[in-house]
Amino acid sequence: MYEIIANLHMHTRYSDGGGSHQDIVEAALKCGLDAVIVTDHNVLVRGFEGYIKDGKRKVLMLIGEEVHDQDRDPQKNHILVMGVEKEMAAFADDPQMLINAVRESGGLSFLAHPNDPAAPAVHETEISWVDWSVTHYTGLELWNGFSELKTLIPTRLHGVLYAFFPQLIAHHPMPATLRKWDELLASNRVVAIGGSDAHANELRLGPLRRAIFPYEFHFKTINTHVILPDRLSGDAIADKKIIYDSLTAGHCFVGYDLPASTQGFHFTAQGLEVDAIMGDEIPARGGVTLQAWTPSTAEIRLIKDGRMIRIWKKQTVASYITTEPGVYRIEAYRRYLGRKRGWIFSNPIYVR
Repeated sequence: MYEIIANLHMHTRYSDGGGSHQDIVEAALKCGLDAVIVTDHNVLVRGFEGYIKDGKRKVLMLIGEEVHDQDRDPQKNHILVMGVEKEMAAFADDPQMLINAVRESGGLSFLAHPNDPAAPAVHETEISWVDWSVTHYTGLELWNGFSELKTLIPTRLHGVLYAFFPQLIAHHPMPATLRKWDELLASNRVVAIGGSDAHANELRLGPLRRAIFPYEFHFKTINTHVILPDRLSGDAIADKKIIYDSLTAGHCFVGYDLPASTQGFHFTAQGLEVDAIMGDEIPARGGVTLQAWTPSTAEIRLIKDGRMIRIWKKQTVASYITTEPGVYRIEAYRRYLGRKRGWIFSNPIYVR
């Protein structure tokens, strides 16, 4: 198995972002990302997909779309669409119809920023997901960097503080989003991803000017680490498919890479006859050994069916034997800048 680091959910000047695709490429190369997925609002921007190289470094740029009904007031129900070769904004007014169209086209759909509160101080409205009757979507955006910022800025001065000290922002996915994910997992396979929601727009307050936040900063923070069956080949079409297939299967985890790199995290299961990784199912018969490895010491929590059942402190390895069916996932936490912060959120292993 091979791990790549991807940053998902970002915007350019083709919608409401402040930078270009070239700006994204340069930031991604500088940060050592393997792939980025650009998702401008209601427009599938063509002509940018493929590998971009700089000496020995390269990054695969993929193009998706963030679709929502622009006529809806207030606007809700944003969906990240990936792996589709045709424009999907025509289906924006009906979320289920959109999800169905994406699925029929062989693409992926993720419910974007499920809990996204208003921030009146900076004129941002609430854009949470509200239509929970939908089915057959790939997953949801468990941790969104921009949504979390909105919870921290009751005044414009708070906005200025975080503009100059963005490393103070991220704490963990919103508790309501975690609870909703666990609720959905009780009856469905729902893949969790992390999105930066990078815009690189400029904040203006009198003479002060500051980018909120540069792509390069976002690419060092909330990433989606994807576990692949083989190394990327360098062929953009083939590698695009293997990445999207792995995301669809839930072979990925959300890593907050600013406190310390999350690269190298594993969550596996060994059963009587088969093994499993994140996103897989494994039979409970005969017992299952769940194991997690973190690249450095952390507080490791094992979650079963939405409840924490075991905690390991200051460890890099956690092991648990079970015969009970359930949905098992891992959370890991580290201290950073004086606070305990979410570090790793795995996709589940389904013990059936």
